[in-house]
Amino acid sequence: MNPLPHGLAEWPTGGPADGDPGGPSAELPTVAPRLRDLRRRSGLTLEAAAHRVGLSPAHLSRLETGRRQPSLPMLLTLARTYGTTVSDLLGEVPAERDPVVRADRMEAQEAGGWTYWQAGGSGRAMQALRLHVPERSAAQEDLVRVHPGEEWLYVLGGRLRLTLGETVHALSAGDAAHFDSLTPHRIAAASPGGVDLLFVHTLLQSGAAELCLGDAVRRGRPGTP
Repeated sequence: MNPLPHGLAEWPTGGPADGDPGGPSAELPTVAPRLRDLRRRSGLTLEAAAHRVGLSPAHLSRLETGRRQPSLPMLLTLARTYGTTVSDLLGEVPAERDPVVRADRMEAQEAGGWTYWQAGGSGRAMQALRLHVPERSAAQEDLVRVHPGEEWLYVLGGRLRLTLGETVHALSAGDAAHFDSLTPHRIAAASPGGVDLLFVHTLLQSGAAELCLGDAVRRGRPGTP
C-alpha cells in the first residue's frame, strides 16, 4: 500500500472548498492550537514540518492559526508526522481499554491460507498477532508487500523464509527480525508443518488489513501480515 499522497486539498474554515459537492456537511472541530503545539513539541520548525507534509510554510501557518481547516486526509498526514492519532488531534478522549488480551478471547481467523490470532487490543498504533503460516500457501507465496511502518517477528516453531528486497533469510525457532515495511518483503514457511510466529507491525492509523494484504482486502478478506 502506498502512503496517502501529500498536499491533498484543504477546505477553508467553515466547510469544503467552493464547487466541491462531495465534501462533508459537518465542519471539523478546530484543531489549530493543537497542530501548533504538536509541531513545537516535535521540535520542528514551520518550514521543516511543512516540507514533511508537502505543504508550503504559509499554508501550514494558515492551518495552525485557524484560517484554513484541514481535510481528513491531511489530518492523517499531520498525525503521522507528529507521531499521534487523528483522534488526539481532534481532542477526542478514548475509552478506557483493557491492556490484557486473554487466551480464550483470541479467536482463530483465516486469510489467504494463513491462520492468525489477535494478540493485542484494537485501535492501537501497533497490531500484535500470533500467526501460523502453512508450508505451502498459493495465495501468499508470491505476494510481495510494501507499505509504511515497521514489522517485528519472532519464530516460535518451524523454519521461516523471509525475503527482504533481494536478500533471503532463513530463520529458525528463537530467531527474530525487525525491518522497515517499505522494504519489499515476503514471508513463507520453509519446514513441513509450517511455521508459527509472533508478529507485531505498526498501523499508522490505517486499516490493518489494507496495510498487510493489499489486493486481498479488496476481495473482502481480513488482514494478515
